[in-house]
Amino acid sequence: MKKVLLLVALFVVPVVAYLFFASGVNSFIKLPVVTEKIPELPINWKPLSGNETQLKNKITILGFVGNDIKYVEGNITNLAHKIYDKNKDFVDFQVVMIAPKGTEEAIIDLNRQLSVNIDLKHWHYVMADEKEIQEYFKKLNLVGGLDSKVGTSNVYIIDKELNLRGRKGKNKKGEDEYREGYNTISAADLHNEMSDDVKVILAEYRLALKKNNNKDNITN
Repeated sequence: MKKVLLLVALFVVPVVAYLFFASGVNSFIKLPVVTEKIPELPINWKPLSGNETQLKNKITILGFVGNDIKYVEGNITNLAHKIYDKNKDFVDFQVVMIAPKGTEEAIIDLNRQLSVNIDLKHWHYVMADEKEIQEYFKKLNLVGGLDSKVGTSNVYIIDKELNLRGRKGKNKKGEDEYREGYNTISAADLHNEMSDDVKVILAEYRLALKKNNNKDNITN
């Protein structure tokens, strides 16, 4: 009996503890929908790369960088290192940043710095007029808004069906919780809440993909 207890203490307990802490602070099995069916990116908006960029059928981190790229350089760097670089190899994962026309040169300079250490092939910038960006943002139906620079430090999780995901409902303490975006100014916010929520939504699609593959194998 003592040997069994010893084995449990040495092997089982550490594994359970790891799974508990690895689960983070998110109490949701499926990340709640904050806004259903946000609009697709307008066809007249031009991707900086020249390649077609859309939200549909992608798991997207969506951001609005505003017209002062130097001002948000630290925010973008935080996001690139804390979230994007850790998840960029997941199928259909991407980051899309909406930026006002006229910021192209500053964006290219920043990309040049980031690309020294990070592969940015799934990180996209889409250019639009400032008025169009403001009108598009309103259609997300969020509590927060854009600042005077036509940007926000928050970024948003968009699923493949164009639903904006976040936290909505009761947390582990039974308290009401609402989170529509994740603050790129705060490395802790990205490392904890957002990292955890991204894991949840990626796990959703991994599970769905596994189920579909199992169905195909049974059919065949």
